[in-house]
Amino acid sequence: SVQRKASAPRDGVLTVNRCRPSLSYTSSKSKDRRVEAMRAFPQKPLFAAAAVAAIVAGALLVSSFLVGADRGLFCSISPVFSRISFGGGGGTDTTEQLAEALLYYATTSAVPQQSRAEIRLTLDVLRRRGPCNFLVFGLGRDSRMWAAMNAGGTTLFLEEDSEWYELVLKTSPMLRAHHVKYRTRLDESDKLLRGYRKEAECRPGAADGISGLQRNGGCPLALVGLPREVYEREWDVVMIDAPKGYFPSAPGRMAAIYSATVMARGRRGEGDTDVFLHDVDRKVEKAYGLEFLCKKHRVGATGRLWHFRIPPVKANETTTAETFC
Repeated sequence: SVQRKASAPRDGVLTVNRCRPSLSYTSSKSKDRRVEAMRAFPQKPLFAAAAVAAIVAGALLVSSFLVGADRGLFCSISPVFSRISFGGGGGTDTTEQLAEALLYYATTSAVPQQSRAEIRLTLDVLRRRGPCNFLVFGLGRDSRMWAAMNAGGTTLFLEEDSEWYELVLKTSPMLRAHHVKYRTRLDESDKLLRGYRKEAECRPGAADGISGLQRNGGCPLALVGLPREVYEREWDVVMIDAPKGYFPSAPGRMAAIYSATVMARGRRGEGDTDVFLHDVDRKVEKAYGLEFLCKKHRVGATGRLWHFRIPPVKANETTTAETFC
């Protein structure tokens, strides 16, 4: 759900990168509208489509293996294991959904925003943990792919751009997605980063967990007012690839990064939370990733993608720390 432009091939795949903001965060609304219109009709060579299709096909094979494996290995088990729903009307057979995703990428000009190496990093985690609860900030040309890679699990997308939300769901109505609103602005990112330590509601301890997020209107970085489904699930894997963050009035990813940290720290189920943050070559993503997700929790990186593994805070643990790291 952000501006994208074609770049030189990497790893044998033509990637579509998100446009980096200038230091002054300057942009025009007219340019933004043109870019939004362009991204609905991307162009690419056939070998790029084949590469994406191959990745989805690999996910199909892995899923077929997993369906026959010990169900106790998985982080989240649905009542009927062979049935899933990406968010449309009811569930359909896992293999059928994967086949639909494979057909989609093999026959359209849609190319995921991330490079093959970046996608592989997330796929390896979904292989290990899936089917699981997978929360994705942002809808895009990669949405069907993410849902297919978590076949059998719950994949939920949160998108702030109402026009882009409608456009994506028009072509992919099977996706489970919600339109959401943010209270932040990109041009306030520096002030928010400096000021959160002075806000008692934003500091570790008081803010940890779903309850510390859902009703935490006093912390400007807390995502309040999200659909109930977001708060009622514990998310095993989180992908932060939205909202937009390349012009002053854009929401930026500050609240998404902060809220993913709070949810991960408040986890009550077994295991840690795997969090992926994209576009870390940009100032805000990098600064907020290091401030909240923490360098000590970073377990992988490739291209413009960082992988963090966030441990939960113990139920009886108290803290007086002013920072999350």
